[in-house]
Amino acid sequence: MRVLVNGREDDRIDPMDRGLHYGDGLFETMAVQGGGVRFLDWHLERLAEGAARLAIPLPEPGTLRAEITAVSAADRGVVKLILTRGAGERGYRPSPHPEPTRMVFGLSWPALTPAAWTQGVRVGWCRMRLGRNPRLAGIKHLNRLEQVLARAEWDDAAMAEALMMDDREQAICGTQTNLFARIADRWTTPVLDQCGVAGVMRRAFITWAASRGEPVIERELPAVEVAGAAAVLLTNAVIGAWPVHELAGRALPIDPQAAEFNEWVGRQ
Repeated sequence: MRVLVNGREDDRIDPMDRGLHYGDGLFETMAVQGGGVRFLDWHLERLAEGAARLAIPLPEPGTLRAEITAVSAADRGVVKLILTRGAGERGYRPSPHPEPTRMVFGLSWPALTPAAWTQGVRVGWCRMRLGRNPRLAGIKHLNRLEQVLARAEWDDAAMAEALMMDDREQAICGTQTNLFARIADRWTTPVLDQCGVAGVMRRAFITWAASRGEPVIERELPAVEVAGAAAVLLTNAVIGAWPVHELAGRALPIDPQAAEFNEWVGRQ
């Protein structure tokens, strides 16, 4: 692992950093393929949107690109970027003149089971619910306790992921993935205007489907509809798309568009 803190080779941050105390910041997780980051422009766009919403000054894009390149693996790996409001005084009130902290990590490619892409994954439902907050919806802020508690609900190596709902029984996402369900022969994905993260790979799938003349429907998606879907896919920046072969004990077919989309992602 290689780590840059504010552009320097380091693995230490100020103990008064607000990202540590309050989750006051943002992050991006990016896949490195062939020495370059997939969909880097989209990752930086989402980071910029999150920084604007949280009023955190954003470093120059050239600085971020240079640091991401510096820690990227030569062939395949993962880059994680964390941006916090920086160190501050005790208390919730943010400084009117923050000095942000940025951390860029170069990480190894995770040990993922190859069969997940061809044979699909087993998925369940979480008891933990996502809280709704339109101001934070869509962005990848550092407050991930809902996902942490949700992921703690199972310890079964055969179950790759679990889906999360909000307090109205609307399906939103997986603990670390975005959700697509084939309903009435159309791919449908939850609208993320109340909670959830608008993933870069979610954007890629929507873009890819539209280019094929099959636009994805974005709307509120009750969990009961997902439970009865003809097929389900899960996406994130590292995995691309996983087809789901079992959802809460119900067998599902492997939709061939998962493989087609992953082939397209591999060319990006």
